[in-house]
Amino acid sequence: MIGELFDPKAELLIAETCRPHWAQAGAIVFVTFRTADSIPNEVLERWERQKQDWLQRRGYPDLHWSETLSTMNPKDQKDFNIEFNRLREDFLDTNHGRCLLKRPVCSEIVANSLLHFDGVRYRMGDFVVMPNHVHLLCSFANPEVMREQFDSWQHYTAVQINRALGEKGKFWQGDPFDHLVRSPEQYEYLRGYIKDNPNKAGLSQGEFYYRRYEP
Repeated sequence: MIGELFDPKAELLIAETCRPHWAQAGAIVFVTFRTADSIPNEVLERWERQKQDWLQRRGYPDLHWSETLSTMNPKDQKDFNIEFNRLREDFLDTNHGRCLLKRPVCSEIVANSLLHFDGVRYRMGDFVVMPNHVHLLCSFANPEVMREQFDSWQHYTAVQINRALGEKGKFWQGDPFDHLVRSPEQYEYLRGYIKDNPNKAGLSQGEFYYRRYEP
């Protein structure tokens, strides 16, 4: 594997932005970036209401879901993540928005950026560049490097893609989704998910960029 599995007994950093981000030194993380136009605001607002309703039905305090998630019992936390991660992933695979990453010139910018500091700042595993989002497996020496690298990838690729297209403006939705890998089985499942994502979305060769990690 490209790193260590999440250790619940080891030191953990939780950063609060638009959503909580868990990070641990050396741990493998599954990350999803999406383009700014990949999910309409009305869909995001509907999901926000559904999340709050989900918590209310289970008797949790009347707080925003991001404040409550880390305090849930393990089963509820797992069920919450499965339900709403599935909604997000299924919607992304409908290829909403302009889907600029379907263009090879754009997907190659992203792929080259992900691999540029591989083995120096991080260890890059499998990844796929889809028309409106990116999935990857990676590990970082420490949590601070992880957050800085997320920002670096998004800033650099946005500038380069806008330059290649002769455009300006926001390209990525700023806050990526990330999940620490808990078991060898989950690691293999996520590798399979990344590989199968283009087929699930009905894409043809040339409409995505897939990289499989080989030790």
